[in-house]
Amino acid sequence: MITHIVLFKLKDRSPESVQATADVLRNMEGKIEQLKKLEVGTDVLHTERSYDIALTTVFDSLDDLQAYQVHPVHQKVIEHMSQVRDSAVSVDYES
Repeated sequence: MITHIVLFKLKDRSPESVQATADVLRNMEGKIEQLKKLEVGTDVLHTERSYDIALTTVFDSLDDLQAYQVHPVHQKVIEHMSQVRDSAVSVDYES
């Protein structure tokens, strides 16, 4: 199993903007065959070091993660995120 985690800090950190972007991420669920699990969480502490949204996705293999990266549904999400994010960090690990 491969777990892919991305943290996003948004340009507009208002609750409405964070919720709208979290909804964009959640909208991938059930639309990408290789995506076995999707979880989206929004920050509750709102500290200076906090990121606004956490995306956790799980795949059976690295090949499935690569297929997800180029999938048209994910590409539209990337397009949206490139417009609204201030920064992002990620980690991918095998379990």
